[in-house]
Amino acid sequence: MTALEQLAGRPVVVGGGIAGLTAALFLAPEPVVLVTRAPLGTDGSSPLAQGGMAASVGADDDADLHLADTLAAGDGLCDPQVARRILAAGPEAVAELERLGVAFDRAADGGLMLGLEAAHSRRRIVHADGDATGRALVRALSAAAAACPSITVVEAEARRILIDDGGVAGVMIAGAAGGAILPTRRLVLATGGIGALYEHTTNPAASFGIGLALAAEAGAELSDLEFVQFHPTALATPARPLALISEAVRGEGAILVDGAGRRFLAGVPGAELAPRDVVARAVWRELSAGREVYLDARVSLGARFSARFPSVAAGCLAAGIDPATDLVPIRPAAHYHMGGIAVDGDGRSTVPGLWACGEVAATGLHGANRLASNSLLEAVVCGREVARSIAGTRAGPPARRAPAVMPPQPDAAAVRPIVSRLIGVTRDAAGLAAAVCALLPLAEAGGAARAPALVGLMMAVAAHARTESRGAHARTDHPAPAAVARRSRSTLDTTLAAARRIAAPGPARAAFN
Repeated sequence: MTALEQLAGRPVVVGGGIAGLTAALFLAPEPVVLVTRAPLGTDGSSPLAQGGMAASVGADDDADLHLADTLAAGDGLCDPQVARRILAAGPEAVAELERLGVAFDRAADGGLMLGLEAAHSRRRIVHADGDATGRALVRALSAAAAACPSITVVEAEARRILIDDGGVAGVMIAGAAGGAILPTRRLVLATGGIGALYEHTTNPAASFGIGLALAAEAGAELSDLEFVQFHPTALATPARPLALISEAVRGEGAILVDGAGRRFLAGVPGAELAPRDVVARAVWRELSAGREVYLDARVSLGARFSARFPSVAAGCLAAGIDPATDLVPIRPAAHYHMGGIAVDGDGRSTVPGLWACGEVAATGLHGANRLASNSLLEAVVCGREVARSIAGTRAGPPARRAPAVMPPQPDAAAVRPIVSRLIGVTRDAAGLAAAVCALLPLAEAGGAARAPALVGLMMAVAAHARTESRGAHARTDHPAPAAVARRSRSTLDTTLAAARRIAAPGPARAAFN
């Protein structure tokens, strides 16, 4: 019996970020397989998270205030019950992370240091290592996972979910030793987001939505795929991914100006601390008008910048910019996906045996626009909830080892220009229909472009169907919100059917534009 065959039947978690690590750790002492693309702590978007984790731990704060801010940012599409449950778990999540080895920044009196970010009414952002919270969390959780005897780490990519009798039967993986099948009736996807479908993104190159493609091809329902959050202040350089300039910098008083020094957000409610979608569109309008846009922290932080935000300062200095004395060029960049695999309160998808947590899941917390720093909280809380759900689920009979063809390694290169140009900060019917026409052949043809093309196609079809502007989804041809807010739901079959109607020539094409 090979080493992989000995793992048959164990729960499998795909993804080595905060959500996946948390799920695996909270499954202990039950043996679990953790599938990661690279050594623990070295891959994914989690280590890039700067600002911190939102939690109502301040003396002037509580879960109700946190909920009110989250619902306001979500623009009518948050699930209030889900949001209340996740946000109320914030203080406990902070304590659990400290138990697992995370050292949050504390003041001289021993209290947690709390940052302020956009659309938060209180200082509630706990952070570690200044502006390197994600890296600190991943480092501590990775060390805990490496020391946990019940977790077996397998370095590989997930390529296909196997289904029999209507439920999960296993997952096909490909690694340095070749392809293999991990038979399991309990599979967790914690694969992150879709930012790498865009030319300008803060996400690493492998974050193009593989979990969404895997779930869709397994028959799972997906939700809210049209809602992509563009972070308004990515460092505008040729580097990829773009370095993020944390929202916490604006929380400490930095402002946004054009090349003439005009503070173009001065008249907007909340100004630089308005919700991310508002700020991103304002920056996009300036750039589209041919004006350069800068972050100015010279007065608010000045010489203190590098001490408070060492990671941001290092990124700026590497580009030849000193944020203490220079204007910092910025632009919006794809940052976070509010949409994902539709899950219930336990993280279960519509496919028996398939759970999801973290950015790949659509829990209902974020609505149409994520409130800053709620994502790390969601990853920890929902990773724990998924683990508890799996622990209370019988493993089921052994899966049949049906033959299957290993899909090729995905490559988003052919998809990226289409998504970047046509499903960006602002959209319209003509552009979305063009995206569908360009992506549909790639999705149907198979090959390396299939998985990323499927994700882009599902996003384009969902955006085409939402004939309103809400949160991060801005339609220039439908600038007002609809009277009733509704979350979107889709499957691969419904997406393909809609895409073929949109792409059909003649009257049918016109009817969908």
